[in-house]
Amino acid sequence: MRYLALIYGDENVVFTEEQGAAEMQAYLAFGEEGGKAGVIQGGDALQPTSTATTVTVRDGETLSTDGPFAETKEQLGGYYELHCDNLDQAIEWAAKIPGATNGRVEVRPIMEFG
Repeated sequence: MRYLALIYGDENVVFTEEQGAAEMQAYLAFGEEGGKAGVIQGGDALQPTSTATTVTVRDGETLSTDGPFAETKEQLGGYYELHCDNLDQAIEWAAKIPGATNGRVEVRPIMEFG
């Protein structure tokens, strides 16, 4: 079964150079472990919310606004697509994502069609 692990954190937190390097190393290690296990099927980091555009269509008219739809303390910063046997296994892998230690990771099953 496929799951999306959505990584949320405060994009305004500033890391020291040492903290940033340690965080990057932790993500590289997670990616290597998940790749070898065949669990990680894809994933990426996202640009800051200041680069986002929200699109809505109302009465046939397309409207776009700068930024994300909702203002929150934590922002979506990246994701992984995980291939796991069940939700428990997906939660185990999500707990290994470095962002879970200073933010949160939402695990959501991907809907399968056909």
